[in-house]
Amino acid sequence: MLDPSRPDQEHAVSQSDLQARHAEAFRALHARPGAFIIPNPWDAGTARLLAMAGFEALATTSAGFAFSRGLPDSAIGRDAMLEHIADIVAAGRLPVSADLENGFGDAPAIVADTIRLAAEAGAVGGSIEDATGRADVPIYAFDAAVERVAA
Repeated sequence: MLDPSRPDQEHAVSQSDLQARHAEAFRALHARPGAFIIPNPWDAGTARLLAMAGFEALATTSAGFAFSRGLPDSAIGRDAMLEHIADIVAAGRLPVSADLENGFGDAPAIVADTIRLAAEAGAVGGSIEDATGRADVPIYAFDAAVERVAA
């Protein structure tokens, strides 16, 4: 893993190699005994501070990012979220799991595209919520939720 206090190190490693290393490290965190703490930076500055504090991975927070912009949770669009993920990845130089809201769409194909784009932004993990954001049907039906995650 790269030392977060040494930005010169990242020039020696390609982005794809770095992401592969981050993916391996993130998988190893899940495989080892016990739990690990994964903090949620809301901007690039906090990502940098958390990396320098010794955390082994970071996770984006859709609510924290929205609140940092003076917006309510779920008010950030997909493009802005993907840019934010890339900023957190670049600043922290650690494995990053992305909070991807509900995948930014109902259709499984949209969810799959969101996951692909998050990976292109540098994320090595992600979460898709089962909340629809609609008062009339607040949670996706089980089969629909499974299909969306499987996509």
